[in-house]
Amino acid sequence: MSDTTLRAMMQNDRASASLGMVVERDEPGIAVVSMRVREDMTNGFAITHGGFVFALADTAFAIACNEDERVTVAAGADITFLKSTTAGQTLTATAVRRTVSGRTGIYDVSVTDETGDTVAEFRGRSLTTNRPV
Repeated sequence: MSDTTLRAMMQNDRASASLGMVVERDEPGIAVVSMRVREDMTNGFAITHGGFVFALADTAFAIACNEDERVTVAAGADITFLKSTTAGQTLTATAVRRTVSGRTGIYDVSVTDETGDTVAEFRGRSLTTNRPV
């Protein structure tokens, strides 16, 4: 997506921008975000630091759960790491709404590498506020 088509939420997201995240898809309840792993994103074992994998999944989750004119925030999230990656690889997070009930929602995010292998599975729980976007 070009900068002109990104929602204000992502235009103002300096954290995701500093990590080089690219919004590939932004639809109500669905988001796809990619990120190339840099050397400075690796840990002492030369593998991608889990915090960066979580940040990628969390950004896709945030986009997917902000579906209307009210601010929706994370109430909690869990991640399971399944495969390590290294600098130079591209990770893609695909977030999908599972259910929304009242002001709460559940979203699943799969993080894959450039070969399609699953790197992590993330489940986010959202809370919609009364605050307008």
